[in-house]
Amino acid sequence: MTNERQKVGQRGEDLAAHHLVQQGYHILERNLRIPGIGEIDILAQEGNTLVVVEVRTRRGAPPFSPDDSVGPRKQAKLTELAQAVAYMRRWEGMLRVDFVAVELRKDGTVRRLDVLKDIVGQ
Repeated sequence: MTNERQKVGQRGEDLAAHHLVQQGYHILERNLRIPGIGEIDILAQEGNTLVVVEVRTRRGAPPFSPDDSVGPRKQAKLTELAQAVAYMRRWEGMLRVDFVAVELRKDGTVRRLDVLKDIVGQ
């Protein structure tokens, strides 16, 4: 991944985390690696629900929105990550996977930031 893409991704994750906090989420961890499975962009808690949050950021006027990048394979991977982190933390409450789509203008300002809850319908 290029340095510029990393910066855009990091900016999107920062914006998403800030927005989630404003919406009442409590951020537990960011960029949590689970060996052999993958990485969770944001691990949060909303009430008694543990939430795995996937963040996708696009800048400029891409032909596809961030929403288009989370297909069935990625959803399955997110489900696996959610189940793994719940097991590791001995979580007994609800479990959910949310998605945050961030679109930035070329100047870096936010065009759109949407939170889609429960994208895998666990």
